[in-house]
Amino acid sequence: MEKRKINKLGIETSLLGFGCMRFPQKDGKIEEVEATKMLETAYENGVNYFDTAYVYHGGESEVFTGKVLDKFPRDSYFLATKLPVWEVHKTEDVERLLDEQLSKLNKDYIDFYLLHALNGERWDEMEKLQVFEACEEMRKKGKIRFIGFSFHDDYEHFERIARAKDWDFCQIQLNYMDTDIQAGMKGYKLTEELGIPLTIMEPIKGGNLAALPEEIESLFKENREDSVASWALRWVASFPNIMTVLSGMSNMEQTKDNIKTFSHFEPMTESENKLVKKVAETIRSRVANGCTGCGYCMPCPAGVDIPKNFHIWNQYHMYMNIGGLGWMWYNEIGEEQKAHKCIKCGACEKVCPQKIKIREDLETLEKEITERLK
Repeated sequence: MEKRKINKLGIETSLLGFGCMRFPQKDGKIEEVEATKMLETAYENGVNYFDTAYVYHGGESEVFTGKVLDKFPRDSYFLATKLPVWEVHKTEDVERLLDEQLSKLNKDYIDFYLLHALNGERWDEMEKLQVFEACEEMRKKGKIRFIGFSFHDDYEHFERIARAKDWDFCQIQLNYMDTDIQAGMKGYKLTEELGIPLTIMEPIKGGNLAALPEEIESLFKENREDSVASWALRWVASFPNIMTVLSGMSNMEQTKDNIKTFSHFEPMTESENKLVKKVAETIRSRVANGCTGCGYCMPCPAGVDIPKNFHIWNQYHMYMNIGGLGWMWYNEIGEEQKAHKCIKCGACEKVCPQKIKIREDLETLEKEITERLK
């Protein structure tokens, strides 16, 4: 298993980290027999970084992950979990929540403790409550070793947070399709400048980069017989400031494939990077229409979320991921915001900078998505 020596922290982590948010499930619960085998297989093959959180699997991930890791010597792995900052309303909540997590995990300490899902607004509140300082007190008590944060917002807020404290590490979303969203590559370069080791989430973009349309997959297969997912993982893992790349594995096949990728890890070559760039451009070219999400068409008199409808439609055309389409259509947009609520008034088309035939495209996408999800 490829390892990364983190001089700042005096440790060595496996480049592959096990993300404990997508365990196999049965009847809405973690399928413990299969998930246990997956965690054991990862550990036995050198994975030493396990990442969970307060909210994963409805609060059951910490309990289950802690129970499986009890089988192994405590000093043989690193355990990461996250402070649910939305539950912190006073400074004292930090220790209360941490103690609850330690109890669920059945552990005396947590190696990597992250302020979970920070954005600019949440960070302002955490600053007021002196949450970072409270975490430092928990470190002094021996309850945590390293303090960091995970992030979901624009780069300007990432820079503000990253520069605000002497962070031990942080976690961002990064993959070859998301270089310009959230922290992105600008955020990566900032962490290099500041000396903040990075853990990476969504390296395969929620599974979208693991099963591409056949004509795009063939571009990779012509050059290397490894899985399509391995290309996404190797791309992000090739950056030197990456401490661990997290993969939310859902079955044993994915676990073994990821172990294979990182057991014989080869950084991207120049020609492979060019190929990945070509693949990314090809994926982006498959969009159904040219909506940029600028929002000039909003608000819609009928309440339709025009940019969100087009985002879902374009994401589907880019990746042809039916599962992802279903999740977005049923979870990320309200029924009253969907395309079928359009009253065809045309107000949106008068202000659209891209001159998109919005009324026509809304009707088309509604029919297409409905058909695909039957």
